[in-house]
Amino acid sequence: MAPSSVFLEPDNLLTPKEKNKLRKPVVEKMRRDRINSSIEQLKLLLEKEFQRHQPNSKLEKADILEMTVSYLKQQSQLQMKTAGSFHKSSQADFREGYSRCLQEAFHFLSLHKVRTETQTKLLSHFQKSQSAAAEAAFSPGSPSTLKQPSPKDTGTLWRPW
Repeated sequence: MAPSSVFLEPDNLLTPKEKNKLRKPVVEKMRRDRINSSIEQLKLLLEKEFQRHQPNSKLEKADILEMTVSYLKQQSQLQMKTAGSFHKSSQADFREGYSRCLQEAFHFLSLHKVRTETQTKLLSHFQKSQSAAAEAAFSPGSPSTLKQPSPKDTGTLWRPW
């Protein structure tokens, strides 16, 4: 029975270098299989894009990788453009809303004939704020000089009732 146990355990007879020689082709095959599987998944995910560029042609692995890189670059550029336009439109919306609010405040305060010191100061403050908003609107790229209310400031609203 002793000879069969030696036969069943060939690892004991192999040197580490020999073990690596035996393991290397298996590991390399597993690596190639992973690469091929991932390329096949890319091909399936972007199949419509590939058909649009090269219909009825057999794609090589390099073609699949190149077209994937190209597609991802396109998507990245498109995403940057839409994010930039969203940011610009939200700034424009804020300025438009702020202007509208100032107009309403001016209108409300102008309805009262009695001018108190508080009304005068408030009108002066609004005029300064409006001119700062107009300057910020006409100088793209410069940071906005308008202070947006922080959540902690909104808790202390003055109410007339």
